Amino acid sequence: MNSTSTLFLNSSSRGPPPWFQFSVCSVAPYGFIFYFGVKVFNLLVGTPCNVLVLWQIASRKNDACTSDIFIFNLAVMDAFFCLMTPIEMVNRLLLDDQRIWYFQRFAYGIKDVAPLFLVCICMDRYMAVVHPILFTGIRDNKIRVGISAVVWGLILAYALTKSILGVMSVNELFSGFILFSFALMVFCNLSVIWALRRCMAGKEEMHPVKRKAFKMVLIILAIIVSNYLPPVALMPFVSYYSFVAFRCQISISVFSIMDLSCSIEPLLYITKMDRGDARCCGRCLHRRRKKEEDGKV
Repeated sequence: MNSTSTLFLNSSSRGPPPWFQFSVCSVAPYGFIFYFGVKVFNLLVGTPCNVLVLWQIASRKNDACTSDIFIFNLAVMDAFFCLMTPIEMVNRLLLDDQRIWYFQRFAYGIKDVAPLFLVCICMDRYMAVVHPILFTGIRDNKIRVGISAVVWGLILAYALTKSILGVMSVNELFSGFILFSFALMVFCNLSVIWALRRCMAGKEEMHPVKRKAFKMVLIILAIIVSNYLPPVALMPFVSYYSFVAFRCQISISVFSIMDLSCSIEPLLYITKMDRGDARCCGRCLHRRRKKEEDGKV
């Protein structure tokens, strides 16, 4: 504990802080090189992509997907986080102002629990494809607006706690949240993949729309695994790492990978040619189950 405190004091001495945050990280600065590279990438790519997603959803009045409300909120949070890059880099590299650090911790608190909206998107698609009959009764967007309001309340409470009380005050909560979100998102996407395969059972050739939906779910699953599996895999072993290994290499790299979702998620949304994938497959399963109930299948 004394050595850790000394490291913090040395890194907070007068003058501009080292660009690798802690003095001892001078022997292994590569994680911070990756970190700043991701920051610049998010600013240059993530910001315009998220703004474009917001514009597309806001300007589309008809044929809107039920998940668009969650995607819109997620894009707002990602755009805010991307726009924080100049402020964070100036404060981290030059100012080291404690008041700005409060704001930075607030921004990171919002980013920490941004996957809540990703969970909502996965759950919405899960209901549309796996339980289409139940889904038809909860298609009202007022329900999703209410869910979004609750999620925003949780996010702001978490972010304010992290900003005021510090990172360690929410460390265990963050670990539990990431584990829960990761497990739930993987379950939803695997269930959707399984349902789509059943929907195509007995057919020689897959319908183009279903093929597109199948590929899209696989891509989303790959993004979830690549962005959120590293923290899930590393969090239980934090106590086994040295200060230099954890602070200078592992944690900074893992959270940089999570930050990449600010650019990857809007890019995925923009490149989607058809936005009716889940609804279409939901209708397919609905018709199939209707026929089963009528004794036709």
